[in-house]
Amino acid sequence: MSSESTSAPNFIRTQIREEIEQGRVDTVVTRFPPEPNGFLHIGHAKSICLNFGLAEQLGGQCHLRFDDTNPAKEEQVYIDAIREDIEWLGFKWSGEVRYASSYFNQLHEWACQLIRDGLAYVDDLDAEQMREYRGTLTEPGRPSPWRDRSVEENLALFEGMKNGEFAEGEKVLRAKIDMASPNINLRDPTLYRIRHAVHHQSGDKWKIYPSYDFTHGQSDAIEGITHSICTLEFEDHRPLYNWFLDHLPVPTRPRQIEFARLNLNYTVTSKRKLKLLVDQGVVDGWDDPRMPTISGMRRRGYTPASLRKFCDMVGVSRAAGVVDIQMLYHAIRSDLEDNAPRAMCVMKPLKVVLTNLPEDHEEIFEVPGHPAREDMGVRQLPLNREIWIDQEDFMEEPPKKFFRLAPGKEVRLRNAYVIRCDDVIKNEQGEIEALHCSVDLETLGQNPEGRKVKGVIHWVSARHGVEVEVRNYDNLFQVEAPDRDKDVDFLEHLNTQSLETVYGIGEPSLVQAGPEQRFQFERVGYFCADRHDHGTDRLVFNRTVSLKDGWAKAQSKSN
Repeated sequence: MSSESTSAPNFIRTQIREEIEQGRVDTVVTRFPPEPNGFLHIGHAKSICLNFGLAEQLGGQCHLRFDDTNPAKEEQVYIDAIREDIEWLGFKWSGEVRYASSYFNQLHEWACQLIRDGLAYVDDLDAEQMREYRGTLTEPGRPSPWRDRSVEENLALFEGMKNGEFAEGEKVLRAKIDMASPNINLRDPTLYRIRHAVHHQSGDKWKIYPSYDFTHGQSDAIEGITHSICTLEFEDHRPLYNWFLDHLPVPTRPRQIEFARLNLNYTVTSKRKLKLLVDQGVVDGWDDPRMPTISGMRRRGYTPASLRKFCDMVGVSRAAGVVDIQMLYHAIRSDLEDNAPRAMCVMKPLKVVLTNLPEDHEEIFEVPGHPAREDMGVRQLPLNREIWIDQEDFMEEPPKKFFRLAPGKEVRLRNAYVIRCDDVIKNEQGEIEALHCSVDLETLGQNPEGRKVKGVIHWVSARHGVEVEVRNYDNLFQVEAPDRDKDVDFLEHLNTQSLETVYGIGEPSLVQAGPEQRFQFERVGYFCADRHDHGTDRLVFNRTVSLKDGWAKAQSKSN
């Protein structure tokens, strides 16, 4: 793929390029190290674009490594989804997929070395006691009563932990660093904890598993990663990672650089909270189109190019901030405006009878698949005596600037004739059942003589139209920062109107739509054929985004 998605200048690429020019780095090696405990979200997309993009632009390599240190929360389904997401975005990792679990033997050996060097010990404090002993940001911690165990005792206890002789939580292995350090991460952090769980890669070989902090930096060193690109929350962990590198015979020494993570308004990206939404049935799985997961956005109709463009627009910096979700919508609109074929679909059907056409009238109009793309060919629109229009395109008592259909008023059918509403047919309850209209057959491709018709509406043949289920998606949350207030459950901010299902009528060409094919439904918005339900027993389309681009309009005003 091209490097277009990472073309905007960023301080990380500038720094690494200077290192290359100075001869401090030969081949750049980056990595994307997800934990397989959930699906990737839009924040991960930024990290993917950055890490893979740096390697691509600087002639290097990017590894995919699963930091799989907690079998209790990890599943193969997450691994499969993550691989699929990265490939769908258009990136390819260097070599085989890597796993931190492949380095468990080496990590265990290094943990034993720290014990032998007097730099690690087995502790009997439970989790609550460890928090109490750790101290606070303003008060130093206190040493554990077991901090001064002998090397021999620590080695024996650690071996017992490894052999499954103790219960979970009964003992942990901790580094012996500095309980008075102003950086809490250096106050004797946990290196290993007991887990009686089967690992998705190593099976039941291990009864102890290394912490993320102990695994992360050493895995980078083992793989020869030159630049460990992390989000800002890992900045305070860097002294700890460096401490490990200083005290272990690692083969290489990666350099860690931090950048600001992606925060999007009206969105939560905590994997714990996203999993809660799934587990409680608030959404229909990790790839629900309302989810900010890459798979959910894909199902909603986002394209790889649109997500890469969005990440490029957001940029890379150390300044934390919140990105307006309208920028994301702008990115996908820009892509689909150029690349989505057109179709007509009536969301709330209202029947129109063209009374001056015979019962058996059938006329076929050939119209472009896309107004600016000859490569998208043409599609055929049949016109019959009875058609469907949208209820919103008719008003019995219209306001002054209503340019659509009304009694005695004219409007053009898109790609076809001008029609005039002559009669409104109602049932006994006074509800509108149909409109009787007449067609001006002299107006195909030209304006009616002596009359100015401003309105154009979409329509579908009643005889040939196909039934479609349309799912109109909106933001999952109704406030900009749903998880900002720690005293309020973020679920209280759910948007109960985030999904509206309607049953409409689409033009016959939509029968040929394949899963994930995207369209602009003219005058309505952009839609994507659902990859799960589409084509089973019905046609299902998910609304990606509306036609109106509020972000672009706001940008033009500000400039």
